Amino acid sequence: MVVENAGTTARNLDATREWLERNLNSTAVIETERFSFFYGKEQALRDVSLSIPLDGVTAIMGPSGCGKSTLLRAFNRMNELYPNTRSGGTVRFLGQDLLKADPVAVRRHIGMVFQRPNPFPKSIFDNVAYGPRVHGNRNRAELRDIVEESLRRAALWDEVKDNLKKSAFSLSGGQQQRLCIARSLAVRPSVLLMDEPCSALDPKATDRIEATTRELAKELTVVIVTHNLQQAGRLSDHVAVLLAEGVLAEFGPTKTVFEHPCNEQVADYLCGRFG
Repeated sequence: MVVENAGTTARNLDATREWLERNLNSTAVIETERFSFFYGKEQALRDVSLSIPLDGVTAIMGPSGCGKSTLLRAFNRMNELYPNTRSGGTVRFLGQDLLKADPVAVRRHIGMVFQRPNPFPKSIFDNVAYGPRVHGNRNRAELRDIVEESLRRAALWDEVKDNLKKSAFSLSGGQQQRLCIARSLAVRPSVLLMDEPCSALDPKATDRIEATTRELAKELTVVIVTHNLQQAGRLSDHVAVLLAEGVLAEFGPTKTVFEHPCNEQVADYLCGRFG
């Protein structure tokens, strides 16, 4: 089955790289080929083909309504939770067809953090332990270790270690977002998707999320949707630019795309002439 065998060897960046080199002779973790997506009769993405590289952070950018979040959600089958949708083309994770996989297994290995913090109405500890428990882990000692490790990776442990029994809603907005990151990390995904994770946060909290994201990118693949050109420039190593009707206009190293865009519309977008 899809992701289970790949995910077992993809617990960290080195293992994922070894798996890719051995099985795919490629450094692409997620690939789409002529992928299209529809909400009813409305087409949100049109023939998108790209390869998300293993290393670093990939940003998905573009004007409002261009399909950024739809593309991101396609990477872990979240779009299928919406009614009356359909898709065409291919999405692959570690060479295997995601659209034929068990979506629960997909989301086990491709985690997601949403635009607004969405902690569960539980304690801080239980929020982070939720995923491992769902997957059958009931060992208290192991869960404590997982919770601490995940909170440390999300740069939140030092702030909450003495208050793990408190409600997650007692945290600030920025802390809640880092808690949601820790909750995603607790099931040890290979990929972390982030859908405008800083849009509801103040500048200080945004700085913490960006710093945390860069640290996480040393261990796993991060794909982030952002409408903020400056944030994409600071944070990402590669960037995909979508334009009207969900068309992928350009994809490549961030520095190259920002300084020497090949597409005239992308150049106009990056200069603020539309979008």
